[in-house]
Amino acid sequence: MRCPSLASVTALMTLCLSAAAQTQEAHFSSLSWMSGCWAAESDEPGSGEHWLPPAGGTLLGVAKTVKNGRTVAHEFLQIRLNTEGKIVYIAQPFGQKEATFAATSVSETAVTFANPQHDVPQRITCRMLPGDRLAAGIEGQRDGALRGFDFPMKRVPCEALAGE
Repeated sequence: MRCPSLASVTALMTLCLSAAAQTQEAHFSSLSWMSGCWAAESDEPGSGEHWLPPAGGTLLGVAKTVKNGRTVAHEFLQIRLNTEGKIVYIAQPFGQKEATFAATSVSETAVTFANPQHDVPQRITCRMLPGDRLAAGIEGQRDGALRGFDFPMKRVPCEALAGE
């Protein structure tokens, strides 16, 4: 029995890795539905998220929460292809450490990210709904109990996130 040459093994591995990277890039580009401005339906005017369209392997976003007419929380967000070609969600909440979550499911209308080692959340979901609505949610274990929060949003003109 003849062993394959190192060159043929290397070529096969390169082909497989290239196909996997192309698949991830295709999944990444399918997330363009997230771009735009999303007003939080259960918070004060001005609360919500703004996602720039995908470019250069990255969607950039910013989120803010307004209470009693003042911004009380904000975070900078990225969805990107990491150095290994995998889709990740990176959150930089105000006053907290950056956290990275790997995509576990990506479709034309939904995405799920997970990081089992993170405190809370350990899972982030976003799902497009009819009527230009978005169902976002977080969940995770805290003190031995599964906890979750839903963040219903609707697509709005970006000026609407300026508040009233």
